[in-house]
Amino acid sequence: MRLHDMNWQAVEAYLETDDRVVLPIGSTEQHGYLSLGTDAILAERVAIEAAEPLGIPVLPVLPFGLAPYFTAFPGSLTLRTETFLAVIRDLLDTLAGQGFRRFAIVNGHGGNTPAMNLAREWIAQPREHRVQVVFTSWYAAPRVAALAESKEHDPTHGGWFENFPWTRLPGVEMPAGGKPVLSRDVVGQANPADIRELSEDGSFGGSYALGDDVMDEIWRTGVDEVRELLTDGWAFR
Repeated sequence: MRLHDMNWQAVEAYLETDDRVVLPIGSTEQHGYLSLGTDAILAERVAIEAAEPLGIPVLPVLPFGLAPYFTAFPGSLTLRTETFLAVIRDLLDTLAGQGFRRFAIVNGHGGNTPAMNLAREWIAQPREHRVQVVFTSWYAAPRVAALAESKEHDPTHGGWFENFPWTRLPGVEMPAGGKPVLSRDVVGQANPADIRELSEDGSFGGSYALGDDVMDEIWRTGVDEVRELLTDGWAFR
């Protein structure tokens, strides 16, 4: 359930029987012809759909992440690494102070993986009570990644793999077909101006779209994997 659909009394009552909470994290950045909010939209939606049957609160998605390589595209935003990690730490500290003990960070953006290292550091701090953090990049979870690879080799940024009905924009027509995939080695060494020049429209290549039946299969698999993590991903009860 969405935290914004609860009042404080409901959260207090929830904590009497459960201590799990979900923090979705995303980014606001170019995705070719798709929404600038794609990573945030997907992280929040997959978290909500996964957590709903379990009755676990889901925080509002953190819409800003680490995306310095896209700043040549207007509307793409980035935080400094220290700012991003400080926000994650502050949220975890606040929630732990209120009685939450098991935290699931559901990530929608590849640049945000430093949060995983922060989580390991955070749970190692001495405290009176045990806390646990699980981190998943939902799009890279084993079954989703294998399924995506089976549909088209090497799915890339701004292409079909992120092209869901809820990341498309009204009135924006996607190009037909696809284009060559940019080398990951080149992208990894490119500055923001290079990325814009190399990608042209922001997509890193491959098909722009696959059928909605394919996307529905991938989405259902992603929701299932996140739900399994929320249910069975805790080493200690």
